[in-house]
Amino acid sequence: MEFQWSLTVLSYSISSAFSSQVPEKQQENATWLVTEFLLVGFSNLPDLRTTLFALFFLTYLVTLSGNVTIITVIHADRTLHAPMYRFLAALSLSETCYTLVTIPNMLARLWMENQAISISGCRAQMFFFLGLGCSHCFLLTLMGYDRYVAICHPLRYSVIMRPTVCLCLGALVFCSGFSVASVETSLIFSSRFCRSNRVEHFFCDIAPVLKLSCAESASKALAIFFLSILVVLISFLLILLSYAFIVAALLRIPSAAGRSKAFSTCAAHLTVVIVHFGCASIIYLRPESGGNPDQDRLVAVFYTVVTPLLNPVVYTLRNKEVRLALRRILARSHLFHEHVPRQILSFSATQLPKPENRLLP
Repeated sequence: MEFQWSLTVLSYSISSAFSSQVPEKQQENATWLVTEFLLVGFSNLPDLRTTLFALFFLTYLVTLSGNVTIITVIHADRTLHAPMYRFLAALSLSETCYTLVTIPNMLARLWMENQAISISGCRAQMFFFLGLGCSHCFLLTLMGYDRYVAICHPLRYSVIMRPTVCLCLGALVFCSGFSVASVETSLIFSSRFCRSNRVEHFFCDIAPVLKLSCAESASKALAIFFLSILVVLISFLLILLSYAFIVAALLRIPSAAGRSKAFSTCAAHLTVVIVHFGCASIIYLRPESGGNPDQDRLVAVFYTVVTPLLNPVVYTLRNKEVRLALRRILARSHLFHEHVPRQILSFSATQLPKPENRLLP
């Protein structure tokens, strides 16, 4: 009897010890089962949700309509079928897709207060955001090279920048951008996430997501930092080199009017370059994001919402050819809407059967 009692006590103690370890093991495994992230976004500003939604929504509509207008004008007006404006249309298309990746999701979360995003959705958003961002850098570099050829080698411009070359360069720009994005995204999502599921941002950016990785992220952050240097810094240096040759060529032009006319084709591009690369340098040319998340979100709002708005505004206000083409298209549209109803009425009047004058018996 005593042996049976001791055996019972022993089995109870073993089972209790095993049961006390189960929750710890489950809790340990639970950290490896992060299936979705929570985008913090602007949840710390609940009183400003409606204001922010209205502001971002109106800005997005203006940006979208401006970029679509530029693409339509360049496609419709034959005088703008030059490499410079083809690249501008590609830039507007890139900006449109760039804003589609982040702003609609941000607006939906501001409206519905739903902060959850799956890991696969976060990965897709980061891939397209980085791919379009890198392509944007390469495309601005290509536009700087186009201006260099046009000003420094005007007689050979049509040969160097012929349509097949422009098409190949444009394809290379986007393939290179998305290749870099594929490498960076694979580095970030190669390990699981266990530290937390709260992303201190309103979209899946590199630094906030990399902080949540279970593995040591220092080597990944360093690799991504060097890739960012290759994309941002080298692109910017190539643009500076192009403009150094452009300035040297402009100084050889004797008349001030000639210099002003030649540089006017570069002013809009230079403005977009300074704003774009300035914001990219602040965010991505840091080995480690040690800044305040609120400050990072503020800068991110600028380069995801304000900078895309700057592109159509600058290129429509600063570029004389685009303004003239837009006026011609609006004038043709006005004349079409004015004359078509008259033509329809005159056509109907001529085609109506004339009444026959018959004498009644």
